Amino acid sequence: MAETPAKILVIEDDPFLSNLLKLRLQKEQMEVISAVDGDEAIKKLNEAEPDLILLDLILPKKSGFEVLESISKNPSLKDKPVIIISNLGQTSDIQKGKELGAVEYFVKAKISIDDLVSKVKEFLNKKVD
Repeated sequence: MAETPAKILVIEDDPFLSNLLKLRLQKEQMEVISAVDGDEAIKKLNEAEPDLILLDLILPKKSGFEVLESISKNPSLKDKPVIIISNLGQTSDIQKGKELGAVEYFVKAKISIDDLVSKVKEFLNKKVD
């Protein structure tokens, strides 16, 4: 019996980066759902029940921090791993992200797509163990 592919929600308003992430994750046999703003992200979180969430912080409508707060208040989502990918690299932003429940925080300029995909796979494997 084939394994069910991991479901990843990519919340990113940059169409180029969003598409790039989607293609790379699909290449790794993952199902990818995309959202381009905070409102759409919250809607898709409730509909899709992803295995892992990749979250940008600077988003239209609702910020990534607001999306994280929604996740932490939702009993069916609060245990889902959230990896932040953002251009915000200040210690205070990283700290706030982790306090709100993010399992990992990457500054976009400091991580390659391949490294990010590897991290996603690591977290999904931890979940399976």
